[in-house]
Amino acid sequence: MQMPFLSFHKKPFVAILFFVSLVLISATAHAYAGKWELTSPDGKILVSIESAEELKWSVRFNNDVILIPSAIGMQFSNGINAGNSPSVKSVKRASVNKMIEAVVPVKSKLIPDLYNEVRVNFKEGYSVVFRAYNDGVAYRFETSFRDEKLQVKNEKADLNFAEDQRVFWPIETDKEFQSHYESLYKDSVLSAFNEQQHGALPFLVKTKAGTNLLVSESDLYDYPNLFLKGTGGPALRSTFPKVILDKVPFRDRGYRITKLADYIAETKGTRVYPWRSIAICPQAKDLLENNLTFKLASENTLPDTKWIKPGKVAWDWWNANNIYGVDFKAGLNTETYKYYVDFASAYGLEYVILDEGWSITTTNVLQARKEIDLPALIRYATSKNVGIILWTLWNPLDDNMDAILDQFAKWGVKGIKVDFMARADQYMVNYYERVAVAAAKRKLLVDLHGAYKPVGLNRKYPNVLSYEGVRGLENDKWSEDITPKHDVTLPFIRMAAGPMDYTPGAMINAGRSNFRIVFTEPMSQGTRAHQAAMYVVYESPLQMLADNPSNYLKEPVFTKYISKMPTTWDTTIAIQGEPGEFVAVARRKETQWFVGAMTNWSPRKLTLDLSFLPPGQKYSMEVLEDGPNAMQHAADYKISHRIVSAGEKVEISMSSGGGWSATLSPSDK
Repeated sequence: MQMPFLSFHKKPFVAILFFVSLVLISATAHAYAGKWELTSPDGKILVSIESAEELKWSVRFNNDVILIPSAIGMQFSNGINAGNSPSVKSVKRASVNKMIEAVVPVKSKLIPDLYNEVRVNFKEGYSVVFRAYNDGVAYRFETSFRDEKLQVKNEKADLNFAEDQRVFWPIETDKEFQSHYESLYKDSVLSAFNEQQHGALPFLVKTKAGTNLLVSESDLYDYPNLFLKGTGGPALRSTFPKVILDKVPFRDRGYRITKLADYIAETKGTRVYPWRSIAICPQAKDLLENNLTFKLASENTLPDTKWIKPGKVAWDWWNANNIYGVDFKAGLNTETYKYYVDFASAYGLEYVILDEGWSITTTNVLQARKEIDLPALIRYATSKNVGIILWTLWNPLDDNMDAILDQFAKWGVKGIKVDFMARADQYMVNYYERVAVAAAKRKLLVDLHGAYKPVGLNRKYPNVLSYEGVRGLENDKWSEDITPKHDVTLPFIRMAAGPMDYTPGAMINAGRSNFRIVFTEPMSQGTRAHQAAMYVVYESPLQMLADNPSNYLKEPVFTKYISKMPTTWDTTIAIQGEPGEFVAVARRKETQWFVGAMTNWSPRKLTLDLSFLPPGQKYSMEVLEDGPNAMQHAADYKISHRIVSAGEKVEISMSSGGGWSATLSPSDK
């Protein structure tokens, strides 16, 4: 009698169990599953976010697929794997439309900060914030863990591109990420690089539809730099320097790493992490105007910034203090530096730098060498309205920061050039910030050399005026790397992240076949007009005149021309350009406009449209361009004048490795 009863109820019972299982599975799935879309204010960029077994994002620009679903996540020592089967708590959206006024303008003084944002909060105690601007996208993790301190074991920041794209690979080779980050950019494709090959940011990828993607990061603090490695296909994977547990000194400025941790950072449980960003530009020239790194950075923290004075610098190291035509022995001595001060004063340069060699040793920067009466020199410079900037190795400053900077301030020094950091781990990132804070406390400017790329520190601490992290002019002293092609690649990649201390201004110039390496009397590759144009094209609020003052004084017409160039800009207008080929840009400072153009080894003709000028206003245009014999004698240039107005088109010609620049001043004619 029971068998029929059991048989009768078997199917409903199984059905109920099946239904309950489905509900439980569905509830579990929906605890972490979700899809959200985010568009840029102009509607051209679409970010798609998917939370399932992994947290992924993808990006489209118009009809161009920028990223296919790419996983992101963070692994912490408290057992939480952010992004791995996450449980969504809430989703919040916001839109922002405001104006940033840069304390120290680089590309522009006023920067529109316009974006849409979605914040996905997860039950595990973290959030991910996504932003879409009209010129790029970004995301960052935020945590609110109860842990006072924890370790970040790793971070996943995959970039899966839809197909094999063209890439300008910023070559790095050191497996422990020790480097000056002075990239040469290999023009190749993504699939050419395997997982043993990594590159430093910023990273330029060009899609087959022609969109330009600049990958970088911003608002980096208490955390290592992000690097990207290849996969042998159309994807990049994140990799990071690990925390250094032990090291031994190497010479006066470096260390050999002897022990690494199995984590990339030890930090607070509640904090925000760096922005991972992709600038999206339909044309390469748009990279010249892009301010994404600056917009994503923390706001200025200095209450008093009136003392921060950008300017041009007479620099000693490029020319090895090899001045001539004087009645004293040139070298590291008071007389030579007074000569630099006199030169700077005569041409309105704000600063003179005393680079490596001024101190009694490289590790003792509390005492000048006996040949230099530093207090007397500073008094002399002050009387001439010229400030002194002192070079220091990073590690003695790290060991004795307060005493050294107190002494510099007591002497009346205006700034410091900190050199040879050559690392990008968490400790070094924190070091940059400590230097910025300690220097600002004493009203000292900062120029970071042997440094990784800008990550927005110059917005948070505007006394940080410039960074190296660029293979610049000094390399001509020992290599053939600094070609005009390299010169016209930098503006679209490295410079898009922020200021770069390339140190232009070479007065001995050589064509392709005439260049040779001379350490004490170096020359540049390309023409004199190419060098002049750098003062418009290259961004650095602390801009060097790298060559010998004796060479500049012999050519007062040229020297006067470059010395009047501003070092900060109110507005930047990109005109034309392609990385590795050529660049043309216009910049405004108050009522004056400045235009600069440079080419690679190919002679080039361009048409410059002056429609950026205010209508109805005429301008007196002073032009410095390649001379008729620049192909044979690279230092040949000519200066001309004419009246122009808005809407005119100016035809220009550049020699092989050449340049063209102009100063436009309002005219009543």
